[in-house]
Amino acid sequence: MNKVLFLILLVIGLIVLCIRYIETWGIFYPKKEIEVYPSVLNLPYEDVYIKTEDGVRINGWFIPRANAKYTLLFFHGNAGNIEHRLDKLVMLREAGVNIFIIDYRGFGKSEGRLTEEGFYLDAKAAYNYLVNSRGIRPEQIILYGESLGTAVVIDLASKVKVAAVIVEGAFSGGRDMAKKIYPFLPALLFSNKFNSLKKIKKVQAPKLFIHSINDEIVPFALANKLYKAAGGPKELIELIGSHNTAFLDSKEKYVSSITLFIEKL
Repeated sequence: MNKVLFLILLVIGLIVLCIRYIETWGIFYPKKEIEVYPSVLNLPYEDVYIKTEDGVRINGWFIPRANAKYTLLFFHGNAGNIEHRLDKLVMLREAGVNIFIIDYRGFGKSEGRLTEEGFYLDAKAAYNYLVNSRGIRPEQIILYGESLGTAVVIDLASKVKVAAVIVEGAFSGGRDMAKKIYPFLPALLFSNKFNSLKKIKKVQAPKLFIHSINDEIVPFALANKLYKAAGGPKELIELIGSHNTAFLDSKEKYVSSITLFIEKL
């Protein structure tokens, strides 16, 4: 009997360890090498390095736009690095904004080890750089996050003052995503990392939610759950297309919705 109990506990322990490993390492797919730069698309840019509160050196690009009233602080998803967002940056620049995009620690040329709390420190350092080093006022900063970056944006927006928040492909929290990816495992076994549902209630700035109804990675229902929990002012735009290509498949609606949202600020 003791052997049976021991084996049961051992199996449970191994499952929990496996889940913790997945949560720590199984959701990030960084690429270190950067081979394409904004200059390839004739975009002016500055290669920027900043330091976080815990001393990690972070790399990013500042892409200026003449006579821009706002600066878009961009946080990307869980794979690749900043070079893989160039097509999207070109579109976003059409809204008449400066853009500052960073690679989280462990991505691209940024140093450090991948952690959720580390990403939040990276975001705060990027925000402080715009305010303290470039003299951009908080009310001129628009936070933009895609996929995993939406959780980073919502965490930052719950702590600092900004003009607005734009989230594309957002999810309510890690536990909700776990239910989709691992439906055969009890959700309670997963820690509720990237808990945007809890934090969104603290975000006072105007919010624009963008999500594809065909999203095969982050269900539309999770974005809608987050949207309903958010206070106003808020707006939800529905696109068509896959998680990674909806901004291209619905390009006209994508660009016009963001442009109009910014013009109304």
